[in-house]
Amino acid sequence: MVELGLPVLSTEQIEVLCETAENAAREYIHTTIGSKLIDRLDITVEAQGTKPVDLSVELDLILNKVVQNVDVDVLVKEAVNQAHLASENFLRKLL
Repeated sequence: MVELGLPVLSTEQIEVLCETAENAAREYIHTTIGSKLIDRLDITVEAQGTKPVDLSVELDLILNKVVQNVDVDVLVKEAVNQAHLASENFLRKLL
């Protein structure tokens, strides 16, 4: 966890933060595995607090049965990591 020393975030900034994180996770999954091979992709991003902001990213992924040799757990962990990196970049731009 990195403390950036941000001011209190507005409701709009928190919404954009959550959207940024969700989009980054979704983009990572779609570019890595392809959307046609995904049976279900649910992404939940929740921000609690305004200073500091605690960001929680949950990802539920089910791939098509034809997909083999893909470690879904690793794919999900990396997508969550990408979401956190994108949100951190967004917050750094606010400084």
